[in-house]
Amino acid sequence: MAEAERIIGTPDTPDTPDTPETPGAAEVEPEQSDSGATSDEAVAPSGRRRIAVLFTVAALAYALDLISKLIVVAKLEHHEPIEIVGDWLKFEAIRNAGAAFGFGEAFTIIFTVIAAAVIVVIARLARKLYSLPWAIALGLLLGGALGNLTDRIFRAPGVLEGAVVDFIAPKHFAVFNLADSAIVCGGILIVLLSFRGLDPDGTVHKD
Repeated sequence: MAEAERIIGTPDTPDTPDTPETPGAAEVEPEQSDSGATSDEAVAPSGRRRIAVLFTVAALAYALDLISKLIVVAKLEHHEPIEIVGDWLKFEAIRNAGAAFGFGEAFTIIFTVIAAAVIVVIARLARKLYSLPWAIALGLLLGGALGNLTDRIFRAPGVLEGAVVDFIAPKHFAVFNLADSAIVCGGILIVLLSFRGLDPDGTVHKD
């Protein structure tokens, strides 16, 4: 009987190690690691897209500000203001040596340094950017800061002391430009995002 069991069991012994299943198990592990690598790689393109949005918004804000100032200097400076909405809104070209909306004209160089510092901070922060609203907000800040910084560097009376071109003149309010508007809109958006607990890296926290 033992001899019969030994003879019958002999053909089954090559199948007992389950050799076909071992490669199958080995194949599952690369698939899992591949899927993990795919998810990790998906994060980087997402961050790059947010950075692209930031610089696209900044470039658009900067271009609109630059073009508007060129037109104002060429067509409106040394001319009578143009009424847009009666006395409530005019286009009037002025040179502003101060900060946004005409404040602090005695600190032109300081405001120039601050604008340059803001640009550096935004560029460094862009590496950790994974939030679309933050990308838009920082893009507005960056474009506005670049717009006014360009005036500071290239316009009279000299480098780092140049006067910014302002032309939007609402009634009973300071005269400003599109760069100022972009900075204010970006700042308001950042305050709202911070109030909601949304960080630039996309995480949400609640105090």
